[in-house]
Amino acid sequence: MAFRILRSGEAHWRRSNQMSVLNTDLAKQLGAETMGARLWRIEPGQASTLHRHRESSEIYLLLQGRGRMRVDGELIELEAMDTVLVEPDSARQPFNDTDTDQLWLVVAAPAEPGNSLEMDEETLAFIYPDGPKAMPPELDG
Repeated sequence: MAFRILRSGEAHWRRSNQMSVLNTDLAKQLGAETMGARLWRIEPGQASTLHRHRESSEIYLLLQGRGRMRVDGELIELEAMDTVLVEPDSARQPFNDTDTDQLWLVVAAPAEPGNSLEMDEETLAFIYPDGPKAMPPELDG
């Protein structure tokens, strides 16, 4: 098959295991094997996990809202439609310290297993250097 379509009304959204952020795994639902892609709706006061990867580079595109993310300790401020590329070993964490929702498209390649419930302790310690529920200082209060 040359292409697949996931209609917006058919996408399965769920809360993430660690931070309870609403997301939909686009790549999985479309059957992609060589890349990952998710939409994340980060509500005010929420953050994605502070994490890194062994192999995957990730592109973060802020589709809606204003946002901030920290990459290896550096704070980055973003407006809607700004894009950030993060290399595998860099720790990254988008978060929402505004009063409106953010919508992020996150694309990763090559694809890596992403279910923290299926990771061994060594992998968890590498992926989540400060633990799987670490909040950024802006929201940790």
